[in-house]
Formats: sequence, structure tokens, C-alpha cells
Amino acid sequence: MELAYIPSPSRGVLYLGPIPLRGYAFCIIIGVFVAVWLGNKRWIARGGRAGTVADIAVWAVPFGLVGGRLYHVITDYELYFSPGRDWVDAFKVWEGGLGIWGAIALGAVGAWIGCRRRGIPLPAYADAIAPGIAFAQAIGRWGNWFNQELYGRETHVPWALHITSSEGGRVPGYYHPTFLYESLWCVGVALLVIWADRRFQLGHGRAFALYVAAYCVGRGWIEYMRVDDAHHILGLRLNDWTAIIVFLLAVTYIVVSAKKRPGREAVVEPGASDGPSEDAAGAEAGADVAEADTEAEAEDKAGAEPDAVEAKDEPESAKKS
Repeated sequence: MELAYIPSPSRGVLYLGPIPLRGYAFCIIIGVFVAVWLGNKRWIARGGRAGTVADIAVWAVPFGLVGGRLYHVITDYELYFSPGRDWVDAFKVWEGGLGIWGAIALGAVGAWIGCRRRGIPLPAYADAIAPGIAFAQAIGRWGNWFNQELYGRETHVPWALHITSSEGGRVPGYYHPTFLYESLWCVGVALLVIWADRRFQLGHGRAFALYVAAYCVGRGWIEYMRVDDAHHILGLRLNDWTAIIVFLLAVTYIVVSAKKRPGREAVVEPGASDGPSEDAAGAEAGADVAEADTEAEAEDKAGAEPDAVEAKDEPESAKKS
């Protein structure tokens, strides 16, 4: 008898009349909102305009969703194109299956398009949204809990995940909640990036690269615990190899970038600080008042001069008379 465990939801979808409300989709949507909200605050703090992050996210998010789905379908093609499978299922995103590697890669393409249209450097934008993406992943992983998927090896630890569904080859039982491990790891990654960014003034994409490197470390050991079907290369799961390669690329970028472009961008959004500051506005107002006083004084002096001349001429005319 198990004294404690994490229960799985009895179902991952509720119906509002004919409209399905899916827990997986809600987690993704909430994660996107959190990423945009935090990214906007960080962007403003760096000198950008409010709303810019959301405008660029209009490009990045759809590209990211498509990229995430493509990566999943390509790396697990047998789930959709093998005998007895329906290829139409490849479009059913709400049933789960978004690869973070594809989401980040193609999402970066969408962000690049949005940044180019606004004249904004992509690395600066990536630095601003990096912690938000990690938080979004932490929230999105709970979508896997709703779908009873992506769990680890069988275990009887007090925090074991109780799988009750037998669909898709699942075997009911108690397993490591790898979705929870990754969610907590992503929260830690987000906090690490926020701290490091404040401590070392990371710029030119290094905060984003730190997020990528730190996430890969966690994804490596969490992926190793999973028991769902996956392609293996030299005894390691495909996603383990992906995490190793991406980690090395991210660390290399941090080292090279720090040498070539140290410090942080002075301007992240051209024209964002064109408006006068409060001090400048106050000084300008003071100058206007001083100028007005000078003009009034000059007018008074000009009006007084004719009277003085007339008073000076009057005694001489009196003498002549």
C-alpha cells in the first residue's frame, strides 16, 4: 500500500458544451503569457519600449509551435507514419508532443523576423526573454501531467507519479515524475539567469546562452530517466545527444562572445529614449520662464526710455522760452 504519491488527473480535457478545454493547451498558453510579461519588464529595464516584446512574440510564438511540432514528428515519425498509424494525428498538437529544441530553433527565426522589422538586435531581445522562456517551460511541463506522459522509471518513492491510463501502451503503476523534475529544474534555470544577469551584466545574447546551457544539463539527466520509446545512438537517447551538442555550442558562444563583445548593449531599441527626461523637461521649462522674464524686463525698459528722454528735454525748452 502506497502512503503517498502524486495522483494523475482522471482526464486531461473538460467540455464547455461542445468546446473542449484541454489542460495541455492551457499550460502552454499560460506559459506564453508569463514569458511575454516577464520579458516585457526586463526589456523596459534595459531601455526598450513597452509592448515591443509582445509585438515580436506574435512572430516568435507561432514559429516556435510549428518548430516544436516538427521536431517531435520528425524524431518520432513512427508514431504517425508507420503501418496502422494515421498521419493526420501529426497535426493534433493538443494531444502532446512539442520538442523544445525545434521550438527554440524555429522560434528564434520568428523572433529574428520580428526584430528585423523593428530594427532591434536579436541577441538583446533573447537576453530579455530568456528567464521567461524557462518559466514557460516549467509551466508547460504540467501539460504532460494532464496527458499522463513523459514519466520515468518505476519507483516507490513518496513523490512517485501514479499512472492510471493504459492507452498508448501505458502500464498503470508508480513512476518517477520526470515532468515535475524538469519543471523544477526550469524554475531553477530561470532564477540562475536572472541572478547572473544582474551580477555580471550579461549582454549580446549571453544570458540566453546561459539559459540554454543550464537547461541542457538538466535535460540530460532527466532524459536518461525516461522510459518512453525513443531513438538511441551509441546507447544514449537522441535527446541526450542533442542536449550535449547544444550545451557545447552554448558554452562556446558565451566564451567567444565575452571576448569579442564584452559588456552589455548601450542601446537595445533605437529611438526608445528620444523623449526628454524629467530633468531635461524641468530645465527646459525653467529656461522658458527665464526667457519670458527677460523679454518682459526688456519691454518695460523700452517703455520707460521715451519718458526719460521727454523729461530731459523739457528744462531746455523752458529756458528758451
